[in-house]
Amino acid sequence: MEMTSASRIYVAGHAGLVGSAVLRRLEALGYRHILTATRDQLDLRDQAAVNYWFKANRPEFVFLVAGTVGGIMANATRPAEFIYDNMMIHATVVHASHLYDVQKLLYLGSSCIYPRECPQPMTEDMLLSGPLEPTNESYAVAKIAGIKLCQAYRTQYGRRFISAMPTNLYGPHDNFDLTSSHVLPALIRKFHDARMGGTREVVVWGSGRPKREFLHVDDLADACHFLMQRYDEASHINVGTGEDLSIAELAMMVREAVHPDAELVFDAAKPDGTPRKLLDVSRLHALGWTHTITLRDGIRSTYEWFLEQERQGLAVRAR
Repeated sequence: MEMTSASRIYVAGHAGLVGSAVLRRLEALGYRHILTATRDQLDLRDQAAVNYWFKANRPEFVFLVAGTVGGIMANATRPAEFIYDNMMIHATVVHASHLYDVQKLLYLGSSCIYPRECPQPMTEDMLLSGPLEPTNESYAVAKIAGIKLCQAYRTQYGRRFISAMPTNLYGPHDNFDLTSSHVLPALIRKFHDARMGGTREVVVWGSGRPKREFLHVDDLADACHFLMQRYDEASHINVGTGEDLSIAELAMMVREAVHPDAELVFDAAKPDGTPRKLLDVSRLHALGWTHTITLRDGIRSTYEWFLEQERQGLAVRAR
């Protein structure tokens, strides 16, 4: 059974960065029965509540993109929350999907599952081949557990549960709060605040040397739909652009879009994190999917979205 416009589809985490993009993509493609539940309506850490919801709503396909996320500071200061919340959310939704006969589930992980000193670009078989990056170890362990959970339900019960590992994401509905955001939205917020405050100096965490890969969340949503229709293997699959750049180069690109007159100052006393994170996306490319949104265009459109939220007086902080 494959997903059709008449299928009952549950997007777990629909209000977040990824979930909102998946929702937009499914609606644009004409899917008519998309199921969602807010955090107030359903605590995904509560197995009994999740079971009740699945029994009442009977989804046939599930996009499991819910989770607790954040940047280096958030991971360092809230490790218990990151590992508990994410392990519980993954476990309850996967188990309920099994109990109530979901036809197919796509679980979304993170590229931080790979070892800190992983050979670049990172291939799928590098999982568990070395020590993790200490600054986000709790989050990474939870994401690895999610992959293994899906594989275990495939092995024991024959369930069509698949996993995809995206690179660093950005786009509309991102978290721009400086205490908990990832690097790209944090940079947009810093340059914006400097421009609004008439300040030229913008401080960037770390040395600026680490290299990162960035994927627009709308491209990821398109990839998620593609994989739900076209991928059915036990192994997780990488989702990214296959291109990276240094944090210094990223900061200059954000400066160009937000505050061209700003001066960059790098605070080397702050942690850099993993030296480089670039995914090998050859398996995904071989299936026929590639990204379409360039980083420069994506930064500009994301900043336009940010400005629109500001104009409407809407919060663009932590969710």
